[in-house]
Amino acid sequence: MQMPGPAPVVVGVNGTAAGLAAVRLGAREAVARGQPLRVVHVFTWPSARHFDDAPDWSSARRAAGAIVADAVSTAARTVPGVHVQGLLLDGLPVRELLRQSRTADLIVLGDDDLATIPRLPPESVLVQIVSRSRCPAIVARGVRPPAGPVLAAVDGSACSLLALRLAAAEARRRDIAIEVVHVVERSGLEEEGRRLLAAAVAAVPGLCGVPTRLFVGEPASTLVRASRRARMMVVGPRGAGGNSLLGAVAQQLLRRCACPTVFVHGTPADDGSAAGTVPQAGALIS
Repeated sequence: MQMPGPAPVVVGVNGTAAGLAAVRLGAREAVARGQPLRVVHVFTWPSARHFDDAPDWSSARRAAGAIVADAVSTAARTVPGVHVQGLLLDGLPVRELLRQSRTADLIVLGDDDLATIPRLPPESVLVQIVSRSRCPAIVARGVRPPAGPVLAAVDGSACSLLALRLAAAEARRRDIAIEVVHVVERSGLEEEGRRLLAAAVAAVPGLCGVPTRLFVGEPASTLVRASRRARMMVVGPRGAGGNSLLGAVAQQLLRRCACPTVFVHGTPADDGSAAGTVPQAGALIS
């Protein structure tokens, strides 16, 4: 019987600078975890009926292969000795990357310049994967500081507790500091916020005595500011009491966070859509 191999760190690439930034981050993450790196590009063959003249698909296919080869070379230059595999798949990018996430330790994507547009496009590959991945998804954004804590944002939700557990594991793995933060929206709620922080820290073994910080202000912008001094931010994709696939704070962190941001998933994604898109995509743009 063939034994399954180690769960890889999967990086989705699309030929952009953001995709290569994700490759560099993915290579570092793979080495930190002692896992192989898998670089994936998904090539979609459009229907010929949409064109008057037959397109040069052989050239397009070769270009797709070159995207993978360039990404593999970038990974090897970034972290010499990383065990990296390039994979060119045919299909729909969202569907294929979600399939990859089922057996991955981590999936890594570039930020696609989301901060430059006014609203998140729910159909984008990045938004779909961050919302629905079966494994933690990390978005490469900004330059990771040489020093700084792993920042775990908690809000009392089950998602944020999962994020805190992963953040604690990452801090132990890298032997770096972790800081647990919570934001209350107005003065007068500080005592409630302190209780929430204490309960979150108490719920995760090994976190006793770690520093916590309570902020007062608008949650998303406050966390974006805090991310400027962090090596990594770890959050849940949905807030307390939220049923949307990507909560309001997570949306803003996806667009504007200043450091690599991990969105932690603890339950299987909904793969019911045949097209590989979110059925209730309107929930992403509230």
